[in-house]
Amino acid sequence: MARGGWWYVVVLLLVCAAIPVRSDASNHKYKVGDAVPLYANKVGPFHNPSETYRYFDLPFCSPGDVKDKSEALGEVLNGDRLVSSPYKLDFLVDKESEVICKKQLSKKEVAEFRNAVAKDYYFQMYYDDLPIWGFLGKVDKEGKADPSEYKYYLFKHLHFEIFYNKDRVIEINARTDPNALVDLTDDKEVDVEFMYSAKWKETNVAFEKRMEKYSHSSSLPRHLEIHWFSIINSCVTVLLLTGFLATILMRVLKNDFVKYAHDEETADDQEETGWKYIHGDVFRFPKYKSLFASALGSGTQLFTLATFIFLLALVGVFYPYNRGALFTALVVIYALTSGIAGYTAASFYCQLEGTNWVRNLLLTGALFCGPLFLTFCFLNTVAIAYHATAALPFGTIVVIFLIWALVTSPLLVLGGIAGKNSKAEFQAPCRTTKYPREIPPLPWYRGTLPQMAMAGFLPFSAIYIELYYIFASVWGHRIYTIYSILFIVFIILLIVTAFITVALTYFQLAAEDHEWWWRSFLCGGSTGLFIYAYCLYYYYARSDMSGFMQTSFFFGYMACVCYAFFLMLGAVGFRAALFFVRHIYRSIKCE
Repeated sequence: MARGGWWYVVVLLLVCAAIPVRSDASNHKYKVGDAVPLYANKVGPFHNPSETYRYFDLPFCSPGDVKDKSEALGEVLNGDRLVSSPYKLDFLVDKESEVICKKQLSKKEVAEFRNAVAKDYYFQMYYDDLPIWGFLGKVDKEGKADPSEYKYYLFKHLHFEIFYNKDRVIEINARTDPNALVDLTDDKEVDVEFMYSAKWKETNVAFEKRMEKYSHSSSLPRHLEIHWFSIINSCVTVLLLTGFLATILMRVLKNDFVKYAHDEETADDQEETGWKYIHGDVFRFPKYKSLFASALGSGTQLFTLATFIFLLALVGVFYPYNRGALFTALVVIYALTSGIAGYTAASFYCQLEGTNWVRNLLLTGALFCGPLFLTFCFLNTVAIAYHATAALPFGTIVVIFLIWALVTSPLLVLGGIAGKNSKAEFQAPCRTTKYPREIPPLPWYRGTLPQMAMAGFLPFSAIYIELYYIFASVWGHRIYTIYSILFIVFIILLIVTAFITVALTYFQLAAEDHEWWWRSFLCGGSTGLFIYAYCLYYYYARSDMSGFMQTSFFFGYMACVCYAFFLMLGAVGFRAALFFVRHIYRSIKCE
């Protein structure tokens, strides 16, 4: 397959297959008295977003024949488990204190509800694909210092306020009646009468704009000011860094070029110093070249994945509460871009004169998927033990396995074969000597770890303000929709990573250390380690998450995300360093 044709096919497949489709319910038009679909989704502690349970795991009034709604892959991955609700909110039919059921709660059921109220449990439902949130009850702590004196109450009356425009549902709000409470403090049987009311009101808001109210919360003026401050802060960082580096490097390189040209004219036998001195070693292939090529291939694939996710976000696919759209896109695009990983890894491995390209391809396939699979196995086991909705059903696991077996793996192999047959040679401006030069002793701050710390700090400082909003959205209940600002921050991250890696590579070569290949990759990817360090800060200082399940989910999946950033930014850093090294050695005469 021709290289251009391969890329064209991949891009077409991505664009066509990755865009999730809106569910059918949101397209319905209704007449007076028509049944509007209302699904109960899940309940869980408000501060633990990963720890959610099925709605009827708590002893609510059941509608009798509980029916599960068929869900897309992304919805299941998101932990959504929609079932028929006991509430009946027919179109334009007002209801006042409608009784769902009268129920006597046993001591065990009272304890279950009390435990849920103590942990700030919330419920989530969907009415015509519009989200409904609310708390199950409240804890009365007023004037009570001792927790044993707290009073626990369950809300038993829900008020629904529904807005409509002609034959469409536009908005729904749910509030609890603060006077309709059930005391759950004591361990005794309690009689409960669960009720609800519905009030319909007309609105002029168009059906096409009904989801805008959810995105407005993240674009309030005070939030936008912080986002723009973040952008300006990042831009200033970039301008200062790039300006400083460009000025220093251009001046130093210019002096180097003049000096080396003068040395050639005056005394050919004069001993060379600096980065020209190691021209016979700088393009010596790195150790563990199969692993290096695999890391480069995986990083390139993840960079492509991030680019397409941003494109879909910018065209409005990931609107608020489009259930599972992001997860669907991630799975589909990752599967379809595996050919890019195979092509990049195999072609670069062959350029490095590697021979066992099959093993390299297997390593490429396992480099990111392997740790992700092990993490998933552990966390899914934890979720099963907790009976949480985060535990994937067996059918979903089979679907993901089939996607990996029938799409990801074949595309990886096809990409690898195309890369092996590309016959590209490594473009080195200088010949490599037979024996490597000895690297002179270097001060401690020129070691790998100090250099990684320097390389990761600047890119991280350009994105850390925006990171809080991302974390509050992914690991909280804040809505994030300002993808344009996020895309600008992503571009800034790439630019800073590339520039800082180039600068550190130059200083490494100037110190006559020619082992820059792995160093440039590690320095570029070190921002991922800083992001993981931020995870520790966010968990303990900025969130109220607790419990083994939530803690393991947070640190487990964030480890995978930060590892993905490490590979992606490592590939960016190496590509920038390789371009720079080729450029400067092409500008001098190498014997």
